[in-house]
Amino acid sequence: MTATRIDGKAFAEKVCDEVSEGVKSLQASHGVTPGLAVVLVGGDSASQVYVRNKVRQTEACGMKSFHHILDATTSRGALMSIIESLNADPEVHGILVQLPLPDHLDSRDVIEAIDPAKDVDGFHTSNVGELWTSGESFIPCTPLGCLKLLKSVEPNIAGKNAVVIGRSNIVGRPMAALLLNESATVAIAHSKTQNLQSVCRQADILVAAVGRPQMVKADWIKPGAIVLDVGINRIETDDGKGKLVGDVDFDDASKVAGAITPVPGGPGPMTIACLLANTLEAAKRSVS
Repeated sequence: MTATRIDGKAFAEKVCDEVSEGVKSLQASHGVTPGLAVVLVGGDSASQVYVRNKVRQTEACGMKSFHHILDATTSRGALMSIIESLNADPEVHGILVQLPLPDHLDSRDVIEAIDPAKDVDGFHTSNVGELWTSGESFIPCTPLGCLKLLKSVEPNIAGKNAVVIGRSNIVGRPMAALLLNESATVAIAHSKTQNLQSVCRQADILVAAVGRPQMVKADWIKPGAIVLDVGINRIETDDGKGKLVGDVDFDDASKVAGAITPVPGGPGPMTIACLLANTLEAAKRSVS
């Protein structure tokens, strides 16, 4: 068996095309252009590249882009002042504060300061509560992207056994909620899970979001299972350049899985695409 490769890059391009059309439609019907504000406090080079990509793709979809690049020593008061001004700005429909933040800033405190109606990352507790109670919420972008990729190969996942490895608030927990809302039978596995390999082998749908390079091998996977690899890890190579790999050993797992996402080119591109889709939705709600 050779697994079907789920092309996240191609799917993300399709989502962005749909967002671009939605932006044009909203401009024509209400004269409104969606606006996304990104706030980066300090941040390493990877975060800066990620923010630049967000700005570029936001503008490519016809949206307004606002970005604030702040020094790593920025105070809580200064950051909160910026968020308050963005909350009040009618041209800003989505606000994203790039995580992680410097140690002197409390991420939860900052996220809770964002207007839930502009929380296009889906991290505010109001949106988290709506997600877990099947309400109307903004869904965190990486899990939302994973769900879209999953349903592109298996539209009906009701009754399927799903295992999510990882329990972070950014990926693991919201991914489990999304799967549960689709009527899958869901287990969340983590570092304290006993017989983890055995648990994973029961999964028709396996989502790896643990941050350990190539941890999941072929013998962890049920034959024919759909595998979504959220991990992004850099490992050393003989030439010294290094390369990106996921939490799943792609070459090994591809011999057993029915369908699998690669790294890079899997859920990663979908994250920004879904962020733009959430921003468009926020703009639509603002005029409804």
